[in-house]
Amino acid sequence: MTRFSFHHGAARHFAAVAVVALAFVRAASAEIAVQNGERIAFLGDSITAGGWGNPLGYVRLVMAGLEANGVKAEAVPAGISGHKSDNMLARLDRDVIAKQPQWMTLSCGVNDVWHGKNGVALDEAMLAAGDYGTNGAARGTYKKNIAQIVEKAEKAGIKVVVLTATVIQEKLDNAENAKLAPYNEYLRTLAREKKLRLADLNAMFQERIKTENKPNQKVLTSDGVHMAKEGDKLMATGVLQALGLDAAQMKKAEGAWAKLEETVKAAREAAAAARNAAAKAAAEKNAPAPK
Repeated sequence: MTRFSFHHGAARHFAAVAVVALAFVRAASAEIAVQNGERIAFLGDSITAGGWGNPLGYVRLVMAGLEANGVKAEAVPAGISGHKSDNMLARLDRDVIAKQPQWMTLSCGVNDVWHGKNGVALDEAMLAAGDYGTNGAARGTYKKNIAQIVEKAEKAGIKVVVLTATVIQEKLDNAENAKLAPYNEYLRTLAREKKLRLADLNAMFQERIKTENKPNQKVLTSDGVHMAKEGDKLMATGVLQALGLDAAQMKKAEGAWAKLEETVKAAREAAAAARNAAAKAAAEKNAPAPK
């Protein structure tokens, strides 16, 4: 009886130690908001479409970063080129809510400004004062459209992560970036008031561009708007941090990105080699017979 009690007590002791150790390990890492099996809808424009269509785009990097930290989630791509806040509101039910995601990232604003008279005014005052064409009023205002998108998503039980719009050309002092600033300020205010997670990508882009200090070169974009490799990485970093990843977890994400880059590079090289071989074989087949 005494011998059994000793072992039983030891087992209870080691079980308690294991629980404490597990709690310590969990406390040592930040808690990631997304859980295994959850879906994340990525609502946006061409930047988001490219973020999924490009195997190294920011959406792909977000998913790889989560998986590297033990979270296997599912992406619901919902980016369409050229779309503005009114377009995203119109298709929200079809492209997001109907897919029943637990999360939605909202990336909207560049086209609302970049499209000029065909864009979307920030508010009623800007709509009245600006030239938005004959259909300007029908597109509504950015503030109302975004507020409705968030409200409808939350009503459907979807947790929203707000992304501030990136940049319109990498010359930060241009007129378009100046016009974009109050749109982003509205997003920050909305996120704060509604207690939404915020990825302040515009602030991250501005800081990076200023630090690089290469006024005549593209640092983060391919054309001033759409992402180059470093822009996709910075966007993914902002989103992952908004979802709760800490510095150590981001290191794991970056390690996964490096492996993904190698995989994509190898696949592209193999595809190029196959094309070259096919072209060579076709040329040899069609070559005239020697006389």
